[in-house]
Amino acid sequence: MRTYLGRFGGRRTLRKDLVAGVALGVESVPDGLAAGVLAGVNPLFGLNAYMIGTFTGALTTGSVFMSVQATGAMSVILADVPEMQGPLAATAIATVTVMAGLIMLGLGLARLGSLVRFIPTAVLIGFVNAVAINIVLGQLDNLTGFTSTGANRLVRALDSALGMAHFSWPSLIVGALTAAVILVLERTRLGALAMVVAVVAGSAAALLMPNQSVATVGDLAEVTRSLPGLSLPDPLLVLSLIVPALSLALVGLVQGAAISGSVPNPDGTYPNASADFRGQGIANIATGMLQGMPVGGSMSATALVRAAGAKTALANLTAGVVMLVTLLVCGPLIEYVAMPALAALLILIGIRTFKFHQITMVWRTGAMQIAVFLVTFVLTLLIPLQYAVLVGVGLSIVMHIARQSNRIRVLRWVFDDEGFHPREVAPPSELPPGETVILTAYGSLFFASAQSFRAQLPQPTADSAGATVIMRLRGTEELGVTFLTMIRDYAAELRRHGATLMITGVEPRLAHQFTATGVGAIIGEENIFPLRRRFGDSLDEALAAIRDRGIPYDGDHDR
Repeated sequence: MRTYLGRFGGRRTLRKDLVAGVALGVESVPDGLAAGVLAGVNPLFGLNAYMIGTFTGALTTGSVFMSVQATGAMSVILADVPEMQGPLAATAIATVTVMAGLIMLGLGLARLGSLVRFIPTAVLIGFVNAVAINIVLGQLDNLTGFTSTGANRLVRALDSALGMAHFSWPSLIVGALTAAVILVLERTRLGALAMVVAVVAGSAAALLMPNQSVATVGDLAEVTRSLPGLSLPDPLLVLSLIVPALSLALVGLVQGAAISGSVPNPDGTYPNASADFRGQGIANIATGMLQGMPVGGSMSATALVRAAGAKTALANLTAGVVMLVTLLVCGPLIEYVAMPALAALLILIGIRTFKFHQITMVWRTGAMQIAVFLVTFVLTLLIPLQYAVLVGVGLSIVMHIARQSNRIRVLRWVFDDEGFHPREVAPPSELPPGETVILTAYGSLFFASAQSFRAQLPQPTADSAGATVIMRLRGTEELGVTFLTMIRDYAAELRRHGATLMITGVEPRLAHQFTATGVGAIIGEENIFPLRRRFGDSLDEALAAIRDRGIPYDGDHDR
């Protein structure tokens, strides 16, 4: 847990933090309820998540300004988990939230904050924009008062369109009023607090509707003036919830890493992503144990608290306290919050989350990025999100490996009288007799590129006697089994035809691999030249060895 000595400023800073914390805390009450609605669980789980996550995250993350709350993407993932429904929903939520927290905490303790950079942007853009559509489609029932049916949100949206005759017009009026008030008031000095006023206005209008025809939070849960109770995870649910927990942790960490890399601390330095991993993990464990749903770094809440004038982490601490006070003072009143009002709020959030310019950028990048984006985007719309995000990441990794394996290039170095620097030309398809062929490779030397690398090497023939192939491996710290086997087989093939393989620029770790695997014995230890600090010295040693052995040497390669 972070020590905050010296982190809080003087009286003026204190005032700004309190104002920013009150603004975020008040705005987060309807937003937290909406997160629970979006997840399809008791809305209080969303409010508890906001309250506990914001407070705990302020104490534990490395980022001073990061607001740790339930995010739209994490809420939609939770909505797709079957275990979140039914009589054991509270236990399931506690279990998956604590599991996600333990995963985040473990990655943070292992200092693996840099892992998020391996998740391609095309996957994230496809996922986030599809989530935006899912947020909108997932609130049609609450907005219209019509219960649709179908295998996924697209099918249920179509069912809603066909069932317009059964819509609850009072619900639609409340939703439309809420959206209109948000759009008008957010242009005033109220800013983000316009959402609070709009939800209150929409809920007040619902009370005026005849026959209590508009659904409210009270129809889903009883809200009392009390602290969140203890909720213990169930070990028996671990296996069934491991995939959702991994997906939730992944999405939460990626969103948090975006804050770590773009929002500096007050001293101008950027927070350590691993420290933020740990903080988000602790916040999830606390949230899960206190009747809350999964949380992660929220870019929108972080932007709000900074725009409100926050100077230290005290702003987020204050926001958590404000939410708690609101619950204790106004608890029963929360039951009167209209579900269509929350639905309208979420629909506006979903529309604004959709970033068409991001899709345009991906579309202009290339076929591979488009394919990764489309697969992630379509799967996110059609299948449960916990699987869609993992499939998108897996597909991108496979396609990246395929692309990198085909990008290996082998070129021949030729030294002539025009200068000291070599010319790069294509290597010969067949190894000429008595010649020395110096080869250098560009690209990633790993298992998938071994076949492409081998296809570009000169093929020894019956006329290749006396030839030497010098393979430069400077910068290659180690090779996998597939690549080592390919080099061993090529060295043996050259030897059968009276030719020699030499390898230069060999780093200590690679030299150890050659010795330990027996590849060095096939090549010949005398033909392996270690890396030298000065560029070219290792190659010069190999060329000098050729002269000393009296091997016929092509003068065009003279150094």
